[in-house]
Amino acid sequence: MTLRVLAAMSGGVDSAVAAARVAEAGYDVTGVHLALSKNPQSYRTGARGCCTVEDSHDARRAADVIGIPFYVWDMSEEFDREVVQDFVAEYEAGNTPNPCLRCNEKIKFEAVLDRAIALGFDAVATGHHVRKVDGRLVRSVDEGKDQSYVLGVLNAEQLDHAMFPLGDCTKDEVRAEAERRGLSVADKPDSHDICFIADGDTAGFLNRRLGEKPGPIQDVDGNVVGTHKGSHGFTIGQRKGLGLGGAPNPRYVLSIEPVNNTVTVGPREALRVDEIVGTKPIWSGSEPLAEPTDCHVQLRAHGEVYPATVVQREAEDGPELVVRLAEPAKGVAAGQAVVVYDGDTVLGSATIRSTARSEGAQEKTSA
Repeated sequence: MTLRVLAAMSGGVDSAVAAARVAEAGYDVTGVHLALSKNPQSYRTGARGCCTVEDSHDARRAADVIGIPFYVWDMSEEFDREVVQDFVAEYEAGNTPNPCLRCNEKIKFEAVLDRAIALGFDAVATGHHVRKVDGRLVRSVDEGKDQSYVLGVLNAEQLDHAMFPLGDCTKDEVRAEAERRGLSVADKPDSHDICFIADGDTAGFLNRRLGEKPGPIQDVDGNVVGTHKGSHGFTIGQRKGLGLGGAPNPRYVLSIEPVNNTVTVGPREALRVDEIVGTKPIWSGSEPLAEPTDCHVQLRAHGEVYPATVVQREAEDGPELVVRLAEPAKGVAAGQAVVVYDGDTVLGSATIRSTARSEGAQEKTSA
């Protein structure tokens, strides 16, 4: 029996070529575009957008060229609840969330997959640059476009129903193929930034949602060196926008305490951490690492990869991941994901809760 595949079509070149490849392989393919906003004008448009009205039109035209049925699914309520509200709540708690990672987890591979399975589809195909080998997530051959980090939050069951047709080629090859297939999105720029913040002003967006909450900026000795309009407007490692002056002694955000609305700043060296604790570990490519295991970790999208020793241990509120880096990292923020790799293969992930300074002093980065 021919497998039924739902192709998630964002309106970009990657998802269009992914859908075309799946259809060409002989699967029974239906294209779907996700409408994520009740008010599309409030989201970014044009080349800087993602899941906008223009993207919907581009996705429909691509589906017509490919010759597959096409639908638009209204996921705006789920997106607002799971991504936008979570984004605001995480910043209010002093964390630094990754909304694209959250969208992949809760929308594209939870809400959409659940609906697809209920409708009789066998799998969901996307244009992510990543491979699936023997049921495990593996980095794309295009290292510069690899998206295994933002998909590291998926569980094994979700991966079982996922297809990633582009992991074996580069972005340049995808664009060339789109042109050969007559897809009008061949030269469309990649989307970037946060789609639901129309003007790109994250601090302004958070201020409108949370209100201004003035408080102190202090140094590592507790001396007040400035004021801010809300601790939610900062992230670990931030240097610009502090209003404290720059050279010759630039200062960086070291910690954020939303309870007392205090932001602590200090020298760049004070950002160094060599231990990370993560919560809610997910193991998609391995059994939980019950013994300390040498592997590699990635701490942000397209960020540096660090050799580390990783182990899962039991805590009062459930299992947690303990990561000890072989060399210190800087600017590690609570709320981000730590993704664990064996070579190019994803073993699992967790949400960063706290870090420890390389000199041994514990630094709590969330409330």
